Amino acid sequence: MRKLTYFVACSLDGFIGDEQGDASAMFRFLDEEYLDFLRTEFPETLASHARAQLGLDHLENRRFDTVIQGRHSYDLALKEGITSPYAHMREFVASRTLGASPDPNVEIVADDVVGRVRELKAEQSGLDIYLCGGSRLAGALVDEIDELVVKSYPIIYGTGMPMFGTGARITQFALDSVRTFGNGVIVRTYRRER
Repeated sequence: MRKLTYFVACSLDGFIGDEQGDASAMFRFLDEEYLDFLRTEFPETLASHARAQLGLDHLENRRFDTVIQGRHSYDLALKEGITSPYAHMREFVASRTLGASPDPNVEIVADDVVGRVRELKAEQSGLDIYLCGGSRLAGALVDEIDELVVKSYPIIYGTGMPMFGTGARITQFALDSVRTFGNGVIVRTYRRER
């Protein structure tokens, strides 16, 4: 059974972006040490256009071969004219309003996103599924999340989009590892306690 991993960046106060979902304030922490960590441990979590800009598009996927994201997360790419932000993986977008996919590499999941994720988890693959965001999708999938990788950035938003939108309930995870960086970023990995 494949794992669903919510690999998410957040502020110290638990927001993954401002009220519109903009997380660009966190980009200032992408220094060489931290980028080396991403390049080495999670290269597939960098969007395809970022991988190309950084000269990393040759790297193989290490942990994930499938990504699922919400409509608001996907809209950030669409606003830049990017219809397949993770072209190096199978892409799924949960949306009831998007309609037809603007890209053949992107499958729109309009109904029963939990059922579709369960199907993806049951597939035979040596790699897992990356839950890219957003807040409401993470809330809807909280019971399916097997692992949390929380990248905490040393900033406070004060208000914004929480890690888990409505519908999340008390769920316990066990801490597996903590990694700290000179820029103040802390990456914590948790596994689901079942």
